[in-house]
Amino acid sequence: MADDQLLASVEFKAQVGSFGNNFNNRVEEALGNAVDLNTAYREGKFKPSRKPWLRWLMLLEDSQKSTSPVSVSQPHFDVFDEFKDTSYAKRYELFCQRLLRERLYDATCFLMSNDTVGRKGGYSEPNEELGFKSFATSLTAHAMAYAKMRKT
Repeated sequence: MADDQLLASVEFKAQVGSFGNNFNNRVEEALGNAVDLNTAYREGKFKPSRKPWLRWLMLLEDSQKSTSPVSVSQPHFDVFDEFKDTSYAKRYELFCQRLLRERLYDATCFLMSNDTVGRKGGYSEPNEELGFKSFATSLTAHAMAYAKMRKT
């Protein structure tokens, strides 16, 4: 919030274990929140305000279970090829890319870490486009543009 305006909304999620069901829950939450916030803006609920900058960050446990291919069930319809024989890590990466491509979020970030390196602040970025530097730079630039606009 800045000057009683919603400047940005950043959602942080993390997942350790229980990848199957929790992956679906995180996807549904991210989609629902994006649609809710964008609808609220469209309907004027944040007046006076420019469109809030929406961001979503996912930190996933880097483990054998998150990086191993997952089987799919296709009882009625074919699954898209990019989801066949992919891990939950790859699925999160694809999901973050799609959130951007569909313009549901202005920035997304996908990081992976484990208990060993994570305690020391270590993480990996499977996709540079979804890296933390890009994510943070986007937020900083938006805040700076707002500050500059206020001064003029």
